[in-house]
Amino acid sequence: MAMISRIRIATTALLLAAALLPSASSLSAVRISHRRGRGPTPLSRSSPPRRAASPRKSSTALAAVEGDFDPDAISKSVAEAQSGSLKARLRSFYKFTRPHTIRGTVLASFAGTIRALIDTPGAIANANWGAMLPRAVIGMVALLLGNAFIVGINQIYDKDIDVLNKPFLPVASGEMSKSAAWAAVGFCGIVGPAIVYNFFPPLLFRLYMLGWTLGAVYSVPPIRTKRNALAAGLTIATVRGFLLNFGVYYAVKDAIGAPFSWSPKVFFIARFMTTFATVIAVTKDLPDVEGDKAFNISTFATKVGVPRIARGASLVLLLNYVHAILTGVLAKAGTFRMVPMVGGHAVLATMLLARFRELEPEKLASIKKYYKHIWDLFYLEYVLYTLFESEGHRVELALTKKYYENTWNQLHLNCVFWELSFELGVGYAMGKKEIDN
Repeated sequence: MAMISRIRIATTALLLAAALLPSASSLSAVRISHRRGRGPTPLSRSSPPRRAASPRKSSTALAAVEGDFDPDAISKSVAEAQSGSLKARLRSFYKFTRPHTIRGTVLASFAGTIRALIDTPGAIANANWGAMLPRAVIGMVALLLGNAFIVGINQIYDKDIDVLNKPFLPVASGEMSKSAAWAAVGFCGIVGPAIVYNFFPPLLFRLYMLGWTLGAVYSVPPIRTKRNALAAGLTIATVRGFLLNFGVYYAVKDAIGAPFSWSPKVFFIARFMTTFATVIAVTKDLPDVEGDKAFNISTFATKVGVPRIARGASLVLLLNYVHAILTGVLAKAGTFRMVPMVGGHAVLATMLLARFRELEPEKLASIKKYYKHIWDLFYLEYVLYTLFESEGHRVELALTKKYYENTWNQLHLNCVFWELSFELGVGYAMGKKEIDN
């Protein structure tokens, strides 16, 4: 009976999602013209960005808005940074780190930490927080430095392309000089590995350096894997899909002295997020077709076209959600909580299809909005990840006398969830102001 009930829930969810899926031909007639006389006019050095037709008041914050390039805001940010303002330079470094990727890294770290603690009976109640919290902070710093190294070196080598595609980025706009960018990349690229080498086990250092290397060769000639659509997709999927999720979980298990083992939840999130990261690797090029063509960068978007890629990406993500729902339905009773695993993924699948129906592939602003929503779904998956535990196991782990008598542990758990809520809120708030690639 329990299996029949699960199947009914899954069937209802899938029918609801399918009802929102447009016909296969709904976008087939839509094509984007890449000629400068039609469609959105790309930005170049000889053709300054045009002010977006919007009643909103121009502000410096708009310098980080994709699809709403405000030349006055960009010029103001550049002037402030070049005047020596410390605040302006810190703001340019913040943009340099690509905040939307930082949010993904932070959420993955918190979710992986919570998952490892929940998967280890007694870990929360008996953990030595005085030793673990500093190590967790050090690990987070190392991850963020690695993140900044990868996105930073990409901006240095993609400066000319970004002048066309992303003129708000600090290196492309001149808000950050190339020498300053190289200094930041050098610092992050050296200090990050040094931290992991000194504070974490050899396996984690090797995994970190694998991600470091893949991230570097993605942008740096002569290999420059971003020039090949398949190699670029595999690089991003490996780093953000597998290495990040596995590495965080392994690090926490090592910190609490527990042996590593693949739990159903970790195995699921590694599969799911690797597929999701592959979709991000493909869809990130949707707004950049003009610049990629100008610099002979081969992407699926330049080869196949925006409408087909958007439709294919949405289909792959939908199948990923179907896979998640079926995993919950077919898993051994008690492995997952049905509400987040089946219901939660059905809701996210419905959101995906609703956003896809809103997409107007001939409009650059709509393409960027569609891509931003894919990142929103990426963030939300990590929230679900912390809720997969079966109800009985959650009670066994959380509702212990020692747990509630330990004020420090309770405060820490509250802080973790507040941080998750904050990062999610920032993701949506920033999404309304900036649509990052």
